[in-house]
Amino acid sequence: MDAPALLTGRVLPRRLRLVPVPVEAMWWARLLALGALVAAVPPEDKKAAGKGPAAEHKKLSDRATALADRSATLAFNLYHVMAKDKSMENILVSPVVVASSLGLVTLGGKASTASQAKALLSADKLNDDYVHSGLSELLSEVSNATARNVTWKIGNRLYGPSSISFTDDFVKSSKKHYNYEHSKINFRDKRSALKSINEWATQTTDGKLPEVTKDVEKTDGALIVNAMFFKPHWDERFHHKMVDNRGFMVSRSYTVGIQMMHRTGLYKYYNDEEEKLQIVEMPLAHKFSSMIFIMPNHVEPLERLEKLLTREQLKTWLGKLKTRAVAISLPKVSLEVSHNLHKHLADLGLTEAVDKTKADLSKISGKKDLYLASVFHAAALEWDTEGNPFDGDIYGREEMRNPKLFYADHPFIFLIKDNKTNSILFIGRLVRPKGDKMRDEL
Repeated sequence: MDAPALLTGRVLPRRLRLVPVPVEAMWWARLLALGALVAAVPPEDKKAAGKGPAAEHKKLSDRATALADRSATLAFNLYHVMAKDKSMENILVSPVVVASSLGLVTLGGKASTASQAKALLSADKLNDDYVHSGLSELLSEVSNATARNVTWKIGNRLYGPSSISFTDDFVKSSKKHYNYEHSKINFRDKRSALKSINEWATQTTDGKLPEVTKDVEKTDGALIVNAMFFKPHWDERFHHKMVDNRGFMVSRSYTVGIQMMHRTGLYKYYNDEEEKLQIVEMPLAHKFSSMIFIMPNHVEPLERLEKLLTREQLKTWLGKLKTRAVAISLPKVSLEVSHNLHKHLADLGLTEAVDKTKADLSKISGKKDLYLASVFHAAALEWDTEGNPFDGDIYGREEMRNPKLFYADHPFIFLIKDNKTNSILFIGRLVRPKGDKMRDEL
């Protein structure tokens, strides 16, 4: 590779690699190029406007803290069940939103139908008011996009067959605690019903999530639909010129072309040599939350990592992170995923609410005439360059030399962790980003 290509951020075509190669020399050259770009930024723009924690918010109640802890446990339980589904590639789930949906089932259910939903939250020994108020406060806290300086649009809606009526108490309570909307829909006109659901999701997410589902299999029950769009705002942005076209290796024999964004900075990093994986934590704006990437050193199915991934193991890994110079390359992509969690929640123990013959959701309609036919959880996540201005002064420091390389060009697991509540805002994996297949040059 010639020097002009390095300094302009453009690279010549290369052969596909089976493993990321630690080419620190290349990255040091790119770092110098970035330093030149930083120097061109107006002085007033170099100030870390909005950087660092915002004003302290009120302390969370014990209820919110307790439910945050339980929703984090749910995150790993649900992820493991979903990861076993061989038909599934990318995963994107918001555990706090799923917890709110379980809260809704608790609110509308009776007897063991309601207690099963609480059990999934590990909250079966807590009274209902404690659960509802705790989840309500938690969701309100973490989805405060202004305080956290991120984009997070959330819409929650319960669809019921046109033959049922929602009770006033349920409508009032579900709006109060979980910000749920309610709609009756004629599922006999399937085409119109699908159009209505997808148009609502599109409007809710400002067009980022155009489709929740292509079909509704069961038309005689209720549908829970979550529609979300999340866009991180990095604590230190990527420079818009440090973006180029690269290959993402879905497997050793299949590569797609994507855009990758690059930057070097001081990040918390850990290389687990025994398990052959890397972890990096990137703070989001105001540092209320951070994005955690877990990636195997080699191109491989994520099954091995997923077996390691527990709440306890994540805590161990995070405890070993050290702040150091890291040259990071991330896909600049939009990830849109829609999951029907009906089966996965049943696998975790929510067997009655999803069973027409056993469900008792009579608090919703006043009659024992309803069950959960589908639980659609649809989300779009966009990785972009945007964030706070970076501090160009760090690039002359000795500690910035010989950065570690975190080159995310093959499948990885990610989490968005809220630092105030210790809840998991999102958990997922990127296996196949959108992109055209690249020709194998080997």
